[in-house]
Amino acid sequence: MPGLVIKAMQRVLNRALSKILPAALMVRLVQKSVIGLASRAALGFLLVYSLALTSPCPICKGAGQVRWEAKWAHDIPCPKCLDSPLPAFDAVRPEDVVPGIREVLARQHAALDELEKGLQPTWSGIVDPLEHIADRMARAWGTVSHLKARWLFAAVKDNPALREAVEEVQPEKVKLSLRLSQSQPLYAAFRALKDGPEWASLSEAQRRAVDLELRDFVLGGVALEGEARDRFNAIQQELSALSTKFSNNVLDATKAFKRLVTDRAEVAGLPPSALAGAAQAAAGEPGSEAATPEEGPWLFTLDFPSYFPVMTHAENRALREELYRANITRASAGALDNTPVIERTLELRREKAALLGYASYAELSMASKMATLGEAQALLEQLRAAARPAAEADLRDVQAFAAGRGFQGDLAHWDVTFWAERLKEDKYSISDEELRPFFALPNVLEGLFKLANRLFGVTIEAADGQAPIWHPDVRFFAVKKDGQPKAYFYLDPYSRPSEKRGGAWMDEVCGQSRLFAQDGQSVRLPVAHMVCNQTPPVGDKPSLMTFREVETLFHEFGHASQHMLTQQEEGLIAGIRGVEWDAVELPSQFMENWCYDRQTLDGFARHYETGEKLPEDLYQRLLAARTYRSGSMTLRQVHFALLDLDLHTNFVPRAGRDRFLCGFSHIFAGGYSAGYFSYKWAEVLSADAFAAFEDAGLDDEAAVKETGRRFANTVLALGGGRAPHLVFEDFRGRQPTVDALLRHNNLVTAA
Repeated sequence: MPGLVIKAMQRVLNRALSKILPAALMVRLVQKSVIGLASRAALGFLLVYSLALTSPCPICKGAGQVRWEAKWAHDIPCPKCLDSPLPAFDAVRPEDVVPGIREVLARQHAALDELEKGLQPTWSGIVDPLEHIADRMARAWGTVSHLKARWLFAAVKDNPALREAVEEVQPEKVKLSLRLSQSQPLYAAFRALKDGPEWASLSEAQRRAVDLELRDFVLGGVALEGEARDRFNAIQQELSALSTKFSNNVLDATKAFKRLVTDRAEVAGLPPSALAGAAQAAAGEPGSEAATPEEGPWLFTLDFPSYFPVMTHAENRALREELYRANITRASAGALDNTPVIERTLELRREKAALLGYASYAELSMASKMATLGEAQALLEQLRAAARPAAEADLRDVQAFAAGRGFQGDLAHWDVTFWAERLKEDKYSISDEELRPFFALPNVLEGLFKLANRLFGVTIEAADGQAPIWHPDVRFFAVKKDGQPKAYFYLDPYSRPSEKRGGAWMDEVCGQSRLFAQDGQSVRLPVAHMVCNQTPPVGDKPSLMTFREVETLFHEFGHASQHMLTQQEEGLIAGIRGVEWDAVELPSQFMENWCYDRQTLDGFARHYETGEKLPEDLYQRLLAARTYRSGSMTLRQVHFALLDLDLHTNFVPRAGRDRFLCGFSHIFAGGYSAGYFSYKWAEVLSADAFAAFEDAGLDDEAAVKETGRRFANTVLALGGGRAPHLVFEDFRGRQPTVDALLRHNNLVTAA
């Protein structure tokens, strides 16, 4: 991307945070003639009014462009230059958020007013202008919400001022969303489009886009009137606020816990990597600046790269118990207690479902999923039956192993992970610490990009310095197809407990769309950001990843691939947009399988100091340990999914008895409410999809490439433009079965 564009975008967000986005929309609507004559005239009047004071665009100097207003700042770019898909993340100031977003909202409301007056029941008359409105708002709001917190999967630079600013304007943003979803003129126009003469000429993808919009109108309350609509809208506002409060409470409770250890005996058993990370964390605390891995002190937090090594390796049982209890009871007491938030959220979700005519919130959730409630419950019960005997055997084995080494009594929760790791080391002679030196992040990225080329035919190149970033650790990459730019993505790999939420996620910066094409392109290229929380570099060593962190990176790249490699040109259904939530995890979980493929591992698994490839015996031990305690892990996920459905079907608040719920962000501050089953539903799809490569022969390079291209041209390419069960059938030639999932988890005999 041209450096001049980036600098101008930095100035834009630094001064006014995209205040003129809706005015740029007006220019596009007038220039592209996508609305009726009367509406163009009205918009033209507003445009002339807003452009009363003009100055040249600072980027193109007005050459061949509409001269652009400099009402707020004299360095605001014109519409074309403003359409650069790369936000100035490093220039966002909290004081710009409220006035900037309010200006965007005001102009979007004005644009919607004009659109509703001149609607034509055609694709270009309603769908295109609606995408303009939605896209501009999404990009302005997405920039600040990525830094602060959109919901669970956000917040990479959280701070009190930015949090306060976003929370102040969030109700106003929700109000615009409600207005869009409840617009009677828009809904009537979409219905007329479906019933009108143009319907027959629309593509399958366009028809599905219209059907999805009609569905979302209904789920958004368009059919409600009077007091029912007012109540629905009040519920939506309160649910939005509750979700934000839940998320903030979890983040603040996580940040609040710190355990400084000064006695070397208390950290016995912890590997050098964990001690180095803990010493590095302690060095940032007043009075501990001289901390070293050998002498301490050591600081432990509830951030996963700090927490998990303690639970896995610390011989100090009291330390394990302290961290376990702190983690499992996060945000469950005092000012940060999420118990009332949970109870109110469940109550409001039940009421919302009733207003829309559903017997439960779970049934409402399934209205936008592949699965029905009955199908989801049936799958979970099938997996529970398959996994429970294996899980019970797992626990017996760990208990017996611990007893054989002097442990007395029943294992407590804070003992199981520790002793399970000891059993794994004894049984398979393998540990994360033995593998870490072979998984340096630069090498893993190189191997991941080789795999993307092998399967999907794309090349990925570093493009650092070509886009503004929000932290020095953030990388920027360009994806190319046949030598031409196809997409871009950011990677924020490391844990930063003071400002960044835990977990890992992918989200879009902007989606592919023909409406916003520039510079000779047929579409605007998609841009994604991938965020992980893996072990950061320590000293002069690169980030040495655990194998699970490698899997997580591959997982998020699977999500990003569906966003970036879409072939849909209509923005409303490109990439992950329009994909049912229980199918979204298909590409991500599919990519995890390749971490066990020998050729893929050979592309990155080499010792960071010697360059030695992962030895064959170590690889075989890794394969053998793949299904270790798979029954326990499966049963754990099934439990979470059934608990989620139970809460949203029977409405039995359990936070007082199960304080784990106070930190269950997936269902109370994320997109997985009555949808956590989606992980297992999509895992059925992903396992069956990977089985296609096994059937073709993983050692047959030509077959792997052919199958990979077929996967890219169906699962990744079609996005929301085709129903997911049809997309899967396009790739696999049949509907999915659970067989591959059970086989991959060594649960076939148990089933």
